[in-house]
Amino acid sequence: MRHILPSSIRQTPTGTLAQTMTQAVATTVLATGLCLSLNANAQEPDAHELYTENCTQCHGTEVYTRADRKVSSKDALETQVRMCEQNLGLKWFDDEIDSVATLLNKEYYKFGD
Repeated sequence: MRHILPSSIRQTPTGTLAQTMTQAVATTVLATGLCLSLNANAQEPDAHELYTENCTQCHGTEVYTRADRKVSSKDALETQVRMCEQNLGLKWFDDEIDSVATLLNKEYYKFGD
């Protein structure tokens, strides 16, 4: 048995339904690729710049190197950076907090992975 579709379904103003669906899929694929490309090209936060412009306004490196420092793990370091960011009202993104915590760990704390 042959099914007959109304002409409004078989034909769109620009072509057949299959052509329209193909164009929609192609557009979606291209848009997704563009978004992924933009994300891949996004710059990493400049941890040195963030640190210099914000952290050094309140304290120097003695906070990281003193014998009785409060931070004792990578998780505690990230928590401390996040707390400082919030106290200063900086509105950093998570990747900016992570990059500053990573910088401080690399330069001063040297907690393992």
